[in-house]
Amino acid sequence: MSEPNIEISQDGAVRTVTLSRPAALNAFTAPMLVQLREALEAAAADATVRCLVITGAGRGFCAGQDLSDPLIKPGFEPGDKPKDIGHLLDNYYIPMAKLLRQLPIPVLAAVNGVAAGAGASLALSCDLVVAGSSASFIQAFSKIGLIPDCGGTWLLPRLVGRARALQLALLGEKLPAAEAQQIGLIYRCVPDAELAATAQALAARLAAMPVRALAATRKAMDDALLMNHEQALQAESVTQSQLGFGADYLEGAAAFLQKRTPSFSDR
Repeated sequence: MSEPNIEISQDGAVRTVTLSRPAALNAFTAPMLVQLREALEAAAADATVRCLVITGAGRGFCAGQDLSDPLIKPGFEPGDKPKDIGHLLDNYYIPMAKLLRQLPIPVLAAVNGVAAGAGASLALSCDLVVAGSSASFIQAFSKIGLIPDCGGTWLLPRLVGRARALQLALLGEKLPAAEAQQIGLIYRCVPDAELAATAQALAARLAAMPVRALAATRKAMDDALLMNHEQALQAESVTQSQLGFGADYLEGAAAFLQKRTPSFSDR
């Protein structure tokens, strides 16, 4: 049985998943990626969870892939066969990354310390990213002869544009959290001492909102990136029709007309 590298806690409707290999800055191993995927699956299946927070234990969010993992550690002796990194992506990263992007609830990343490589991609895959002032984002792939993965090539140009995405990916320079906010890579940078409280307050706010509509908004925006204007308009109509039959629309409209606070229940 693999050592647990994921911690799970819940406060009301907010579940927190903590990456927990602090001695290795929470760098990923294959077993850890399986545990993370299982934690995401559990959150998706649990109707009591209306928002998910992902953070890291200790002084870092996630340093990316652990290069000492047997599935990826290169052989340095004559005759050693190279490892197939694509196998690691196909069987561990891609299932996790797809599941994260398809969760039926909003997902918030609370980035403490460094988010490098696939760790940065994990954070940026979340719906909102809040980072402590000492946090940083590093596209470390070019330093070891690789390309951004775990969705990095898709995420970066969409978040900050092609020119800035290539700057980050090619040069592999550390991007402080404050600058990441300035260029639109993340939602917000806050003082380190306020990170946990800010993330939990924001997650509680999201959990009280119509989360089915929030998840549908994420999907609609992702899908629209691959559509023309007319296709996006039509897709909006289809989704709006589906949501309009839900209890949250009726509750939201009634609360608005009655000038009261709504109580949403759809998921």
